[in-house]
Amino acid sequence: MSTLSSQLDQITARIHARFGAKHHAREQALPLSREVIRHSANAIRAIHRGDRARAEALLAQAREKAHAAREALRDHPDILYAGFVHDAQKEYAEAGITIALVSGEPLPEPEALGVEDAAYLNGMGEAVGELRRFLLDQLRGGEIARCELLLTAMDDLYAVLVTIDYPDAITSGLRRTTDLARGILERTRGDLTVSARQAQLERQMRTLEARLGTHD
Repeated sequence: MSTLSSQLDQITARIHARFGAKHHAREQALPLSREVIRHSANAIRAIHRGDRARAEALLAQAREKAHAAREALRDHPDILYAGFVHDAQKEYAEAGITIALVSGEPLPEPEALGVEDAAYLNGMGEAVGELRRFLLDQLRGGEIARCELLLTAMDDLYAVLVTIDYPDAITSGLRRTTDLARGILERTRGDLTVSARQAQLERQMRTLEARLGTHD
């Protein structure tokens, strides 16, 4: 065997070993990331149904899988930041933020969740849409005061997002998420304003009818 062939065999063997380890880590992290997304989505469904205990349990499962996926890729940052882990972290952050705000709890911080900053901010932007869903449910029940608190929370989230002025390569497309959040916020503000005015008009009508009934 020539010197070149021998050297090539050694180089190729090392490359195969590194690629094999990388592939194994990726195959571990992929299903974990899918489970994070599934548990996070189910946690959001549970909180919309008023089942906070189940939402918290599912969020804990999502947290466990998210940390496991990150650990599996600890030595492979090129795969860790390739995309699918970011998507899972974003869904997990969205669930954590939504559950906290709907429950009146302090906002979970990115360090506590164990997610990257870009995933956290994109999750925050998508939580605005989930808060709108919850607000509309409350609005149908006539809970105007609760709706106003939720709208304030949505407004606060958006106010933070518009200050993050960095390239999409750093923020993972946050500008688009922020634009969508703005549209959701404006529609929600309009819906709440119309409902609040209608509720006020109904109260005034009842007061007037009571006064007229008194004079009869």
